Order: sequence, then structure tokens, then C-alpha cells
Amino acid sequence: KQMGLGHEQGFGAPCLKCKDKCEGFELHFWRKICRNCKCGQEEHDVLTSNEEDRKVGKLFEDTKYTTLIAKLKNDGIPMYKRNVMILTNPVPAKKNISINTVTYEWAPPVQNQTLARQYMQMLPKEKQPVAGSEGAQYRKKQLAKQLPAHDQDPSKCHELSPNEVKQMEQFVKKYKTEALGVGDVKLPGEVETKATDKNNVNSGDRSTSAAVGAMEDKSADQKASQYSCYRCKLSMKEGDPAVYAERAGYDKLWHPACFVCCTCSELLVDMIYFWKNGNLYCGRHYCDSEKPRCAGCDELIFSNEYTQAEGQNWHLKHFCCFDCDCVLAGEIYVMVNDKPVCKPCYVKNHAAICQGCHNAIDPEVQRVTYNNFNWHATEECFLCSCCSKCLIGQKFMPVEGMVFCSVECKKKMMS
Repeated sequence: KQMGLGHEQGFGAPCLKCKDKCEGFELHFWRKICRNCKCGQEEHDVLTSNEEDRKVGKLFEDTKYTTLIAKLKNDGIPMYKRNVMILTNPVPAKKNISINTVTYEWAPPVQNQTLARQYMQMLPKEKQPVAGSEGAQYRKKQLAKQLPAHDQDPSKCHELSPNEVKQMEQFVKKYKTEALGVGDVKLPGEVETKATDKNNVNSGDRSTSAAVGAMEDKSADQKASQYSCYRCKLSMKEGDPAVYAERAGYDKLWHPACFVCCTCSELLVDMIYFWKNGNLYCGRHYCDSEKPRCAGCDELIFSNEYTQAEGQNWHLKHFCCFDCDCVLAGEIYVMVNDKPVCKPCYVKNHAAICQGCHNAIDPEVQRVTYNNFNWHATEECFLCSCCSKCLIGQKFMPVEGMVFCSVECKKKMMS
């Protein structure tokens, strides 16, 4: 086992899933997983918020969302300017009033803080990114999952050819122009004028302008129930903030908790969405809808040659044993938890053990399985624990890891 490079990103970071079982994050040389516990990078407390902000900054570079980034003076790297919201609530204590502060690691970038606060309260409690809470951890994990750096930055990918780099750059440029967006939080009533705005992406689409016209005819005293959420179809309460997506057109709106990816149904992290064919996607699942993704290294595949196995796609050189990384092309392998494992590793690490002969059961041979106990389906192994009569094709009585041919044999052994 080679030593991890100490300067490697996130080296030694704790695994949030395995806790103490993992010695700390050590990046596999091409899989995006930890070599110690095999959990993904996103299960570890790897990225500092500085690195996360660089990643999102890079995503917004060369888009119309540059107002959300700032270029660092020293190295010109675009950084995401997250809107951090700090709320102070005076809490009456016994003698004096103590101040209770709540910090949201991200909040919608709106001028009106009441609106931002209402938006936050409409999210499920366990998903509100309050510093130090499970909600902050959830946001961090979704940021790693929904917007992998290797979906937008060729330098974060493993050994791309110059041609693949070029294809990837074009792919990223295309989704920045055609799909990427950031949600807006507004009160439904404020939007009508905006919808007729020339800047509206869909202004050429007659149905949108028709819908807008219809909205404007409604008299002001009609309540906001005329607005219904594009996802759950339930109506919006008046005075409640809604999320709009510019690429979807301002005739559509969502409850804050309904602004989710159509594939994984997770809350779109920081309201960053990709719009395609009338659906909202997170970055990962938008890219999956456009390109095959390698089940080995988790990167999008830009080469023409790749392999399909077990309903997944793989770079040719990445269809490997999950345990020892040997290439599996043409080899016998066994799927263990959706991961291919070569036969030697299977027998060594995962094979069922026969209760009769105590050896591993080869994946290709027949076995008898009962309540987590296994036997070779042979005369030598599957037999009565008392009189050694072969039980293949016979009725048997199981007791723990033993099997009996009759009540008598069972009584004899158990007495």
C-alpha cells in the first residue's frame, strides 16, 4: 500500500459515515473514493469552504451569473460569493437578555432579509444550512455530489487525451450557455412585470407571453392562490416566497422545498439548476442525461470507445476489480454491491463459507443457502449433522448452522 501524499486534497479527513473505522481520507489514484474505507469523497469532510467556493466560482465564470463571483486580487481565481446570513434573536433569560445567533452558511441572495428568512423556514429543518448542524453537512455533501469538479474542469480528470479535453471544454461551454441557472426568490405578485421583460429567455415563446397577459388581467384583489407550484401543483400561499428559474420562464414557480432535481429529488444546492426539456436537474444528473458516466472513476466519458456492463458504462481501462484494481476485460467477475470483483478477490474477501467443509464456495458452483448459512450442494457437505446422511433433495430440519434428517437425530445431537 503506497503512502498517501500528505499535500493531497483532504488527506486524513474523517469519514462521516464510517466514523472511527476509517483511518482518514486517502484518495484512490483514479477512483473518487477513499482507499481506507472505500466511501466516496463526498462522505468525507474533505473540502474546505474555500475550495468549494473556488469550484462554484469556476462554474459561474463566463456566464451571466458573474455577479455571484469575485476575482481574487492575487491569483485572479474566481471565487463564489456566498450570501451568508446571520440572524440574531434576543432570548429572554432569567436575569438579562442573552443574544442567540444563528448562522446560515448560505442564503438566497435577496435584498429583503425577511424574504430570505421565510425561504429558509420553508425548507425541511434538517436541510437548512445552519452552521454546525446536519443541514450544513447535507449542503456540503450535495455540493460535492451535484456539482463534481470533474464535470466542469478537465484538470480535475484522470488522464484525458488532448481531444477529450477539447470535447469536454465544448461540452461545459454549451451547458453554461444553454442550461445552467440560479433560482430567484421572489413573492409571486412581484414577478408579473418581469415576465414581460425583454430579457426573458422565453420572450419569443408565445405561450409564455399569453400566460403573462392572462396574469395581468386578474384584478389585484384576487388572492395569490392563482399561483401553483410547477412541481407539486399545490397552490402558493399569499406572502410566501417562491423560487423562479429564469431559463424556465417566469410563468413557472416552485415552493422552496420543491425546487429539486427531477432525477434524485434532492434540494438543488444553493438553487443552482440545469434546465432541460421542461425539467430541473442538478449538475450531476443533467450531465448524465447528456453523456455516459464511468462507474469506475465517476467521470463523464468523452472517448468513443467505452464498455457497457451490468447496466453501467465504464472507460475501457476502468472496468476493474473493485478490490484489487486488476482489469476485468475477458475475466470472470462477480458483482458485489453493484461493484465488479475478480474471482480471486471474491473467494478471498466475499465468498460464502460452507458449513460442511469450511471452505469458500466458488461463485459458479451450486450451493444450499438457509438463514445466512451456506453449504456446497454436494454429498460431502450438505448432510445430516448427526448421522451424515446426504440431504440433497430431502426434507431437513435446520438448527442454527446444523441440519438434521429427522427429529431423532436432532434430539440425539441436542441432548
